[in-house]
Amino acid sequence: MAEAADFQGMTPSPARRWFRRTAGLLAGAPLLVGLLQVPAAAPAAAAPAAPSGAGSVDVSLDSLSPSAPTDEDTLTVSGKVTNEGEQTVTGAKVALRVGPSLNERGAIDNVARRSDSTQGVVGREVGGKYLEKFDKLAPGVSQDFTLSIPVKELDLSADGVYQLGVSLTGRSAAQPYDQVLGIERTFLPWQSEAPSEKTKVSFLWPLMSTSHLTAETASDEQQTPVFSDDRLAEELAPGGRLQQLLSLGRELPVTWVVDPDLLASVDAMATKGYNIRNPEGGNPIPGKNRAVAKQWLNELQQAVDGKKVVALPFADPDLASLAHQGKSVPGSLSHLKPATDAASTTVESVLQVKPSTDFAWPADGAIDPSVVDVATSAGAHTVIARSDSLRETNGLTYTPTAARPIGGGTTAVVADARLSTLFQGDMTGAENSTLAVQNFLAQSQMITGQSPDKQRSIVVAPQRMPTASQAQTMAHALDELGAERWSEPDDLLSAAKAKPDPDATTRVPDASSYPAALRKQELPKQAFMDVRTTKDTLDRFKQILSEPDRVVTPFGRAMDREMSTTWRGRAGDAETYRGEVQRYLTNLTDQVKLIKKSEVKLSGRSATIPITVQNNLVQGVEDMTLRLTSGKPNRLKIGEESGPYAEQPIKVSGGHSQTVKFTTTANANGPVPVTAQLYGPDGTPYGEEIRFDVNVTEITLTVMLVIAGGILLLVLAGFRMYTQRKAAARRAAAEEAEAEQGDGPEGEAGPDEDDDRGGPDGQDGPTSGEGDPEQPSDPTPDTAPESTGPSGTGERVDR
Repeated sequence: MAEAADFQGMTPSPARRWFRRTAGLLAGAPLLVGLLQVPAAAPAAAAPAAPSGAGSVDVSLDSLSPSAPTDEDTLTVSGKVTNEGEQTVTGAKVALRVGPSLNERGAIDNVARRSDSTQGVVGREVGGKYLEKFDKLAPGVSQDFTLSIPVKELDLSADGVYQLGVSLTGRSAAQPYDQVLGIERTFLPWQSEAPSEKTKVSFLWPLMSTSHLTAETASDEQQTPVFSDDRLAEELAPGGRLQQLLSLGRELPVTWVVDPDLLASVDAMATKGYNIRNPEGGNPIPGKNRAVAKQWLNELQQAVDGKKVVALPFADPDLASLAHQGKSVPGSLSHLKPATDAASTTVESVLQVKPSTDFAWPADGAIDPSVVDVATSAGAHTVIARSDSLRETNGLTYTPTAARPIGGGTTAVVADARLSTLFQGDMTGAENSTLAVQNFLAQSQMITGQSPDKQRSIVVAPQRMPTASQAQTMAHALDELGAERWSEPDDLLSAAKAKPDPDATTRVPDASSYPAALRKQELPKQAFMDVRTTKDTLDRFKQILSEPDRVVTPFGRAMDREMSTTWRGRAGDAETYRGEVQRYLTNLTDQVKLIKKSEVKLSGRSATIPITVQNNLVQGVEDMTLRLTSGKPNRLKIGEESGPYAEQPIKVSGGHSQTVKFTTTANANGPVPVTAQLYGPDGTPYGEEIRFDVNVTEITLTVMLVIAGGILLLVLAGFRMYTQRKAAARRAAAEEAEAEQGDGPEGEAGPDEDDDRGGPDGQDGPTSGEGDPEQPSDPTPDTAPESTGPSGTGERVDR
């Protein structure tokens, strides 16, 4: 039979088995009612009773060692049996059963799907002293068992994959005869001698995580990174998911497939320290797990030393989403090349190894022509696909070599779908883990047995982010596979260069064949529009910065993260992340702005208008232009040149403000609207413009004549005051001289005592001295100083 239909064999859990048995009883309930002819007046049916016959006992297979025994080994099987019925089971015995060998991979799938079915029980029972007996098994009670049997007693003949079952046989009060009440099936790979050609197995060991690093950084010299939470530290700590992947992978013959974003994030924690975003707002909280990050990174450097490392583009972009949703958004594909370049640089600087960046890995290995085009647009020549996407159509009776040319100089490395999906699901339970390991070994041996004289190279590409228990199960399977079995380890780079099988399919499936379930998980078109908005904002912002790399690098990497494959199934989280990146960038751009102005009062034909540019960034801004535009240039002209506006260059240091002054010329009175706007070096407006009115008071000729007349009057009045005071001084001097001449002895007055008094009755005449009465034309002797405070609601300008 052709090996075209690759799909995952599912191993039902105990809860699923119970549900299936209950559903079977419910399905048979109507027939039972009809046979018993229940009267119409019968009371409502009670809840279905628990099974008491076949299937009433659950058998759990928790360990099987060795997983692929030799003739000299003793096979040890352990687990537990649980009575899920309502009646006590008596005379129970647990035995091992060995069935016939299987002849194709599809048969393994069939056995795995019905692993606990009591119909068609597995072959013969290995009895005698190799049984474990229980006098009775009460309802709801579990009993542990262990069976140890020399492999020679199993009577295995030719090499191959044998069905292996553990069954419980017993009796109940309702059915007082021996019958199989529960069973669990698995597989026993058997090899008496090494094959002539071993299958080469390349197992990918993915090292990646979700996005934890934000675009925010502290304002210090090191730009201390800000993380959204501290969950990455939990994964790196002992017992954490990433720590388990590292600890297990370093001892295995695997190809490391890393997301450089993970390495960059851990390196930032280890070298710069890190902050965590405060969930209650306010300043970020200092992270406390720098030592954990540093230790994990050191151990990873040792683990990959001398190993093959494949680096995906930075942040593992979702290639299928780009192909199906983002391609129509201009500029979306332009992110792939920088992400690929950043991947190589990051891995080399952090791990001190040169990675391969020639591989693209679409989600679940599903491809169509558009996905392949996008995957190779950044320079990759090899696409990691999966056999449930690139299906065999030529009727092959064996699994072909993974590598095959698909046109345009591109190679598809087709991972085996059965082997790649075996370790999904919950592997925390011993039973699921044991069954997955046995299935993996059985499938891999069956591949070799299909054509033992023809060496082939296969690839296993498991889920991108295995849990700790899934990683442990994978490691166990690889340990049990071993080099002395029917396979030998290989790496992905060698697998991609292997000679393709001429009969293997090379036709990429069309877009209609792309799985609908995967398409539903894709990033929407709006996601790529959001990325474009962020890029446009960043492009405008970086032009004015004196140190653009401090902003371009963190935001460039943040945009890569916005397109990550890890957002699949997390649409809400992805949208939140994109919004936070854009809001933070907008907040930074708003730190460079014009200070708003109220109305400006302009008196006179010419004056200056000051405009202030504020820079609250840490770094300086430059190459900017400030333009001041008059709304009515015929009434108020700005600058020396003709035209409605004037411009001045702007350069402001970090944390400072700069005030620039524009000269103006007024031709008429009244308010004039004025606009101030910053521009970047490319001539595009930057930030919000400010608008204000300039209230112009135009000075006419009549007003100037009146003012000139007033000034003349003041001059004349001052001259009169001067002459009057000079005359008064002369009279006073004359009077003093006469007094000295006319004074006689004993104080008598001289003969001219009353001369020059200037008025009747001896009163003094008018003088311009200090005590003179005011004249209407006299100026005010003292004026108040000019106010230095604000001039009402407007602003006083320099003249």
